[in-house]
Amino acid sequence: MTTQPTPALPPDSYSAGAYWGPRKESPEECARRAVTFLDSLAACDPLLAHWNKIPKPRGKGRKTPLTPPSLPALTEAFRRGVNREPGGPPIEDLGFRVGAYNDGTGQDFASVNMKCGSYAEFRIANSCVLSLPAKGANAERIFTASVLIEVVRSMALAWEPDWAVAMSRTHRELDDADGKADMWLGWVTYLARQRGTVPPLPAPVRIEPVKDKGTLIILTPERFTASNPEHVALARRVRELLAQAGLMRTAGADPRG
Repeated sequence: MTTQPTPALPPDSYSAGAYWGPRKESPEECARRAVTFLDSLAACDPLLAHWNKIPKPRGKGRKTPLTPPSLPALTEAFRRGVNREPGGPPIEDLGFRVGAYNDGTGQDFASVNMKCGSYAEFRIANSCVLSLPAKGANAERIFTASVLIEVVRSMALAWEPDWAVAMSRTHRELDDADGKADMWLGWVTYLARQRGTVPPLPAPVRIEPVKDKGTLIILTPERFTASNPEHVALARRVRELLAQAGLMRTAGADPRG
């Protein structure tokens, strides 16, 4: 009997995101954080060193470089990125948004969306989300613990979020299958100090401080894959331990308690 080849799976997508609650900040304060973030990001990998502002309306207008990051240019970008109804006045409590992309093509591409300065009463009012290439030489180089640790560390220091994470889309769907998770636990996760003290975690998990801001949790030194049952079981065990310490809910827990 002839064995049929297994069809190739489409490449998984990875992203890194930082998330925090209401925090009123001006366009200049948001820009200062963005400058710090983009400067730090450039040191993580060459792909992450060059950015162009996404124009409004999307896809129209000339390319506007954001690197090297300039405080005046980014302040103006955030000021122009105020949330508003079409043709209406600014909605100040929703803050400001700036998007950027690099010059990659196809699936070898990265983009970043920075939302800052919102003081609306949402659990996640502000965020910085970095979408990473799905495949190619850049993806192979970036999808290592060492690079993603520095990406998440850069987010933690620049934006001072409540939490941050680097993970694949497939793993996120497993970690939050019912959509009730208060945060995601990824390959690399950051928890701010005010969330509490991270307890001892089983090997091969590593814990690193981020100055006096919080803690990084690195699940595995090798690439974490959602297709590896040992990796998935480890992530679930770590989530359980963090939930027991009051740092997050267990998967599937009702957010109302």
